[in-house]
Parts: sequence; structure tokens; C-alpha cells
Amino acid sequence: MQFDRDCPLVLREFLSYHENIKAQSKKTISEYYLDLRMFLRFIVLIKNEMPYHTDLETISIRSVDTDLLRTVTVNDIYDFLSYLANDRVKNPDSMSKEIGIGSAARARKLSSIKSFYKYLTVRTRQLEENPVKDLEYPKLRKSLPRYLTLEQSRRLLEAVEGMNSQRDFAILMIFLTCGIRISELVGLNLSDVYDDRIRVVGKGNKERVVFLGTTCREAIDAYLPIRKKLVLTDDRALFGSRDHNRISVSAVHRLVKKHLLAAGLDASQFSAHKLRHTAATMMLSGGVDVKTVQEVLGHENLNTTQIYTHIENTELQIAARANPISQLKIEK
Repeated sequence: MQFDRDCPLVLREFLSYHENIKAQSKKTISEYYLDLRMFLRFIVLIKNEMPYHTDLETISIRSVDTDLLRTVTVNDIYDFLSYLANDRVKNPDSMSKEIGIGSAARARKLSSIKSFYKYLTVRTRQLEENPVKDLEYPKLRKSLPRYLTLEQSRRLLEAVEGMNSQRDFAILMIFLTCGIRISELVGLNLSDVYDDRIRVVGKGNKERVVFLGTTCREAIDAYLPIRKKLVLTDDRALFGSRDHNRISVSAVHRLVKKHLLAAGLDASQFSAHKLRHTAATMMLSGGVDVKTVQEVLGHENLNTTQIYTHIENTELQIAARANPISQLKIEK
């Protein structure tokens, strides 16, 4: 990836390692870059005793090297996290200029810093001390993923009509049946569909096979004759757009929102990613074990998948309470 001229060599080497050796996605590399650029600008600010109100965007980090990074202490990291929580503008493009970013965003930035220092101390041994090695992450508020019920999913599918209806129906069916990520759907090629399954390329270019249900396969089959008539700039793409390119992430977001609204569902509460949550929840509700769901979703860690077991447990409790037998008063 290309980065601006202000990016110091030590950071470029770290990003190159994750891109070329760890084979991480461009999006992940970009997030590393933005997180660490902010962190390094803050370090330059405090180490040079610049006025605290100095706009970080005006601070150059081009001269940052291991000598400077070696001076960073755990207290400097705490100061940075405090700045994020209490002084950083949440959304610079917003008119409100609300101050303080959330714990999830702070945790992500700390994760980037931890990866950076692990690279410097363990991978390349450019530094001896790691100031963030034992630093705990900000406590995150755990919330259950939002998902569609079976009836809401039916309404969504039944609402699909008009131009590109076969394409959109196939896309929604893949989301709801296979639970793939939006980036994975956009990357699907015609050659990735065969028999009763699709080949999916996930994070880190890891491949997996996801099986299609009968209705999902039928939806794809109904769309394929239309797709084969399209002339796209990338003739490998499974899904195309009206501008004759491979369908984009933003186009998928728009079509999902369009059909959610047509179904009378709250498009501010649901999204393409929520359809992935829906697929996971439906699988667990149908008796699929969590390890298998992990493989289907392409989660690297089982903990990521286990959030859905809380949903399943909640549904089981509701089902038990709804059983009329549970309301009987029996006297013996």
C-alpha cells in the first residue's frame, strides 16, 4: 500500500511486514496506519513538550525512529488513552465536535500499539522493552448482536422486486444462508460457485467452503442466466453493478437498505452485517454446534462465535416460558 511521505521508516517496515508476511488485508493495514499515526503524533507532542492543545494533524512524524520509541513508557500510553477518552474529537467531520471516543475504538488503537511493539521487541528485536506488554484493554460493554427473526427474514425476501431483483434476491439469500461477510460477497467470482457450495476468500486471504441450502442455490441459478448476459470490466465477478463493474461494498449496503425499507423494517437497526448475525443465530437455533458455526463464519477465534450462544440461550428461555405447561399451578 502507498502511504504519505510523512510515514517514518520504522512504521513502513511494520506495515510491510503485516501486508507481505502476515498477508493481512488492505483495510487492516490502513487501520494500523491510522491508529499508529495518531499515536506517534501524540508521542511527538508530549516528548517535545508541545502545547497540549496542538492539533495532532499538524504534527510531523517523519523523523520518528527507534530511539524515540525506546523512550515511551507505560505512563505515556496511559496519557494517550486518556487523551482519546477525554480530549479527542469523536468525529472530526461532524458539526457537533463531540469529545471522547468510545472504549471499543480505544481498544482497537491499543491493539495496534501492542502489535507494533511486539513487532519491534519480538519479531525484529529492535527494542528491548515493551511498555504495553502487560497493559489491559479498556473494559468493553458487551451487547448481543442484533439480528432478524425468521418472520422478518421472510418479509425481507418477499419484498425484493423491481430492477435487479434476481441479483438482489440471490445476494440476500447468500447473506442469510451462508453468513459470509460483505467483503467476501463482493469478492465472489463465477468460478467460486459449484454444485451445492461456494468458495469464500476471507480475512488474511484464508479460503473456506460454505455449503448452500436448496433455496439459496435456486436463487443463484435464477440469477446466473442474467449475469451471463452482462459485460463487466471484471468478467470473473459473480455480481455486477449497473456501471458494468464488480458490485461494490457501498452498492450492497444500498440495496440491503432499500429492501429493508420496502419490507417495513428499520434500516437504521439492520444492515448487511446484521444479516450475517441472522445466519449465525438461525444455525444455532437449528441445532448446529458452535464450532461448526465458527467454521462457516470464518472466525479465527471461537470466542468471537460464542456471542451467538447467548442469543440462543435467551431464545430457549423464552421458548420455555411460552410453553403453557410452565404456567400451570399444580397442587399435590
